[in-house]
Amino acid sequence: MSYSHAHVKALLDDRYQRYNTPDFIPNDPVSIPHLFSRRQDVEIAGFFASILAWGQRKTIINKCRELLQRMDHAPYQFILQHQENDLKQLLGFKHRTFNDTDLLYLVYFFRWFYEQHESLEVAFLGSPEREAVNQKQRLENFYQLVFSLPDAPHRTRKHISTPARKSACKRINMYLRWMVRKDSHGVDFGIWGRIPTADLVCPCDVHVQRVARKLGLLQRTQSDWAMAEELTQHLRAFDPVDPVKYDYALFGLGVEEKF
Repeated sequence: MSYSHAHVKALLDDRYQRYNTPDFIPNDPVSIPHLFSRRQDVEIAGFFASILAWGQRKTIINKCRELLQRMDHAPYQFILQHQENDLKQLLGFKHRTFNDTDLLYLVYFFRWFYEQHESLEVAFLGSPEREAVNQKQRLENFYQLVFSLPDAPHRTRKHISTPARKSACKRINMYLRWMVRKDSHGVDFGIWGRIPTADLVCPCDVHVQRVARKLGLLQRTQSDWAMAEELTQHLRAFDPVDPVKYDYALFGLGVEEKF
């Protein structure tokens, strides 16, 4: 079945209004950064919630709450002020293939980073001389910076995607949606101001992909960066300023309505 441009836009606009509400928060990993108000706590909790977003949402949320408990429910303070003995609290943490080796390195990276910068947004931007001009470059900058420190475990690289490896970067794109979109409905935070909302790329999980293909928004069959860009380009035709707001609609149609 084929759908007209007008029909798809009307459907997506309707479902965006239906699913982009505070009711969306409790059952989604975005609920984890919503536990905090301090900017850096939101950034850190949101980052871990996004990279741990594999599998059932209930399990993801429970594992994130466990991680926050191990950080004394104060991730920014824990990262900046922990002593070596405090790191024992993180030992044994595991979610799927993410384990305490990965966690300890990321805590080490965040301490190094936040001792120099106020916000994690800077990690995506690149140097002042070579500031990123699009989302692909920003994600590549972030990946390179995270693994620029000595003794970065090779195994941890698989937990942070990069377009340089052709990945669709679903989880990191979701994180950027949370941090960048300024949303009157209160789901996304919009605490970052230097990355344009128009540049965001749609997070492409299996549900989003399936619905997008049914609606004629995706032709590419391979799940990779080119696919994420293809979908986002179609969404920009509906809203060039805020294309990834339709992530709510596509996800809701796929998960809640089994479209």
